[in-house]
Parts: sequence; structure tokens; C-alpha cells
Amino acid sequence: MIVDGRSIARKIFERTKARAQRLPHPPKVVALAGSKTLATRSYLKIKSARAIDAGCVFEARELKSPFGDANCVLVQLPLPSGTDQKEICDSIPLEKDADVLSTAAREKFRKGAAGALLPPVVAAMRDICALHNVEPEGKKAAVVGKGWLVGDPAAVWLRQQGAEVSILTSGDDLSAALRAADIIVSGAGSPRLITPDMLKEGVVLIDAGTSESGGIVVGDADPACATKCSLFTPVPGGVGPVAVACLFENAVILTERGTKGIDK
Repeated sequence: MIVDGRSIARKIFERTKARAQRLPHPPKVVALAGSKTLATRSYLKIKSARAIDAGCVFEARELKSPFGDANCVLVQLPLPSGTDQKEICDSIPLEKDADVLSTAAREKFRKGAAGALLPPVVAAMRDICALHNVEPEGKKAAVVGKGWLVGDPAAVWLRQQGAEVSILTSGDDLSAALRAADIIVSGAGSPRLITPDMLKEGVVLIDAGTSESGGIVVGDADPACATKCSLFTPVPGGVGPVAVACLFENAVILTERGTKGIDK
């Protein structure tokens, strides 16, 4: 089955907007951006449009701009070369970190602490798996890449769900590891890295990698992989829209907590 991420995202936005409308004011989400590339401008434009769907107010600002008036703060990655990404992300207070990029927010997630938010890609994985009755417990999972946005949090979450997880990076025998996997999550950002011959029949393939090839956005998995999969997320239109929706759901949750004075 090919996942319709846009349809899932619409349902998340509907419930998120309903929650936002019960607040005293729309959640204000500020994105700190240091790059002026075409890709960054495109991502910010998408988030600005989706903020409306979620009942939020969105504003993009330069890195290190004040954000005391914001309910939530995002850091638009990647940052320019030479910028200390950890320092920028760690400047976001826990109670404003909807993207779960700071060390404090990520450690809370790693520990499975009460009130911990899921990173948006992980929340998207959770919703996609739940909707399609995919249970990671007891399964062999392969995570391609160990990046801060996809690979690292995906591996943490899968282990929390009881999966046996292998993290694959360049130099590993990708084909052998993928053929043994029941669930694959890829965030390598390498166009069509995964091909059908690397997969066993019935595998769940969650492609969260994006890159540009020939002027179009493509995933890590060749689209032909869908024929071997029991569940396949295409790029574009799979994980991406769901992750953006989950990001704004996190923003509304944090705003609710701030409004009610809930312990962070």
C-alpha cells in the first residue's frame, strides 16, 4: 500500500486547528532561518501556509533574533556553514521547542519522560504505523542514516517500541541488512539509494529522505520499491506532509501547556 501522507496530514490539521481555536489566542510560531537558499525559502513558505491550516500564526526571523513573544520557536535546518547548530538549537527553551531539536527536549524524548514530545518525523511514523496497523514490537528494523532529524530519533523510537534496530551508514553492507529487515526507515538524503532488489517481500518502507535529482524532489527509495512493500511512503507526499502537521500539533500542545501553566 502506498501511503497518502497529504490525507493523513489533513486530518491532523483538522484536530490541531480545533484545539488551537479553544486557546485565548492563536499560537505564535517563529522560525529562525540563517540560509537564504531556494530550498530554505520553499520550506518556510510551506510552513507559513500550513500554519494557517493549524490555526497558528507563523513568522520567519533571522538567526539569533529575539523570540520572547513566540509560543514556539523552530530552527530551519540546514544552517549556514560555520554556524554552531547545537548552540542555536539549545538556545530554544524546552517549553518552546516544538521541533524537539534542543538537547534538553531530545533527552526528554530519549528517556520517554512524561510529557516528552516526539520529534515531528517520529510522530509522523507513529501516526502512519498506527493507521496501517504496523506494530514494531519484535520486528527487525533497519534505519538508514543517523542524522539528527530522521535517523537518530527514528532509531530511538523504534527501540522504545520493542524493535531490534540496526543503524546503517556509508560503508555498511546495505543490501544484506535491508533484505533482513521487516521495517526500514531511511533518512540518508541519497537519491534512489534503495532499490527493489534490496528488499524482501512485504517490508514496511518509510522513506523520510529528500534530495534533488534532475530538478525534482526525490526520496532515498526508488519508487519501484513500492511493488515489494506492504507499506510504502512516497517522496513527495508521504512522510513530509505528516511531519509538518505533527510539528504544528506539537506547537499547539506547548501553547496549551503554557496557557494552563502545566509543568514543562
